[in-house]
Amino acid sequence: MANVNTQNEAKLSNRMLEAPINKLIIKLSLPTMVSMLMTSIYSLADTFFVSSLGTNATAAVSVNASLDSIIMMAGSMLAVGANSFIARLLGARKKDGADRVLSTCWFTAFFFGLGILIIGKIFIVPLVHLLGSTPTCETYAIQYATYILYAAPFMATSFVMNQCLRAEGSAMLSMIGMGFGGILNCFLDPIFIFRLGFGVAGASMATAISKLVSFIILIFPYISRRSVLHLSIRNVKYTKADVYQVVSVGSSSLFRTGFQIISAIVLNRLAGGISDSMLACIGVSNKIMMFPFGIILGFGQGFQPVSGYNWGARRFDRVKASYKFCAWVAIIGGVVMGLAIGIFAQPLIGLFSRADTELIRLGTLCIRMQCIVMPIHAWVMVVNMFCGSLGYARGSIILGMARQGICFLPIVFPLAILLGDKGLCSAQAMADVLSLVLAIPLYIAVSNLIKRTELEYVQQQANPLSEV
Repeated sequence: MANVNTQNEAKLSNRMLEAPINKLIIKLSLPTMVSMLMTSIYSLADTFFVSSLGTNATAAVSVNASLDSIIMMAGSMLAVGANSFIARLLGARKKDGADRVLSTCWFTAFFFGLGILIIGKIFIVPLVHLLGSTPTCETYAIQYATYILYAAPFMATSFVMNQCLRAEGSAMLSMIGMGFGGILNCFLDPIFIFRLGFGVAGASMATAISKLVSFIILIFPYISRRSVLHLSIRNVKYTKADVYQVVSVGSSSLFRTGFQIISAIVLNRLAGGISDSMLACIGVSNKIMMFPFGIILGFGQGFQPVSGYNWGARRFDRVKASYKFCAWVAIIGGVVMGLAIGIFAQPLIGLFSRADTELIRLGTLCIRMQCIVMPIHAWVMVVNMFCGSLGYARGSIILGMARQGICFLPIVFPLAILLGDKGLCSAQAMADVLSLVLAIPLYIAVSNLIKRTELEYVQQQANPLSEV
């Protein structure tokens, strides 16, 4: 088994340090993007099938999107932090440290998810009210939240395994785990909702089962020792250095998700104050936009381990080349996807409601506004991932908080007051534009960090005795 691990490490090193950057990033990104798309399918499939039960049921599923985000919050923090740190450790040939980080983050995520399950079940009624449920969709919201809570421990740990498989260059295994669960959910939804007559609760059951199946697939490489990394409770160890590295980078995801939850709750409450159609519109349009945003995020997460591994190995030329390639692809991809989705925004919204004309009108506006600024969102996301891959925590945290926190919360209330439903539909697009103001100086700062580090490394190599 030791020989197998050594061979896997050698293959990983050769691939990360020698393969052409463009082909390597595409190879790692494609499975990651498919994985993100499959994750989007989970919630979109539920919304699609539940929409036939009425606007109130659709609104209930939209409200519970924030529950997914709560489960994701700490799980994604540990996952993103572990991804970046493990990639750098593997690049520096420190596999034992990488095993320790994986195991510690996995078990921490499991107990976090278990805590969410227990607390959520005890306080489920005030929970759905907090998330923005209206009296007319409260019953549906409780039904949907119930089974999602049962899956919380498996969802939290799946985030960690998903990211850590990518960190070791096994993006295909990650894609299979997430992808199969998403496809299964599409088949189970109509069976549980209509054939078995469980309604909204059936959508939640189907999602919970699919999440469990994804968990089983993702953990298989670890328990069968087919992965580079080794998952074991004996490797769990909380060291100050490890915690700092994981939290400093992963906190960008924590803050991003935390602000996403706060923003979603604020938006749901403002929308619910207008109508259930407005509330359902926000949820449906955001879930449709998860597809292009998932492609952008998946591309960035495919690029991140390449940049992080080469940063750890001090291959600065490949670090810079990986960013340049990803930045151009993200911007061009943002333009193309923005045009395509913007043109077909109305028929896309119409798939989820043909009777509610108000939902269609507002949803179309919401999608088109976000499509206009999609290239900006794409570039800012790449800069965010770039900061995280190099361990530049400050930049990663700031950009993680920007889109749905720093740039969103200050403008959503004034827009709602001044423009009403149109203001709510345009708030996210306006926040994306404002996030560009933060991203430009942070990109300049991280570029300067690379230049300084590269210069110091060259000087040290030229005169190794100058460092004690």
